[in-house]
Amino acid sequence: MAVELNQVNFTAEVQGPMTLVDFWAPWCGPCKTMDPVLAQLEREFSGRVKFAKLNVDQNQELAQQYQVLGLPSYVLFVNGTGVEKVTGVYSKEKLAHYLNRKLAAN
Repeated sequence: MAVELNQVNFTAEVQGPMTLVDFWAPWCGPCKTMDPVLAQLEREFSGRVKFAKLNVDQNQELAQQYQVLGLPSYVLFVNGTGVEKVTGVYSKEKLAHYLNRKLAAN
């Protein structure tokens, strides 16, 4: 299950080799659409990619820090550094392809 992030645990939780952070909000319909996709990917990439969620309503400073302007947004962290951001609704296959490419490059 994806780790719930906040101001207190954010830095520590994104320190691993690769973490995908889902920036979401409870009122965001597309965010809800992506929940089952992310849950499937989390199982598929278990042990290779850590999945985490950040509620932007409760953590606006972090959302601003990573320039999250649209939802859902995903920021990929490698060794604690945000390296890339994508925004929008994606198919499981497209996100899996993206993650596999990033894993192969690191």
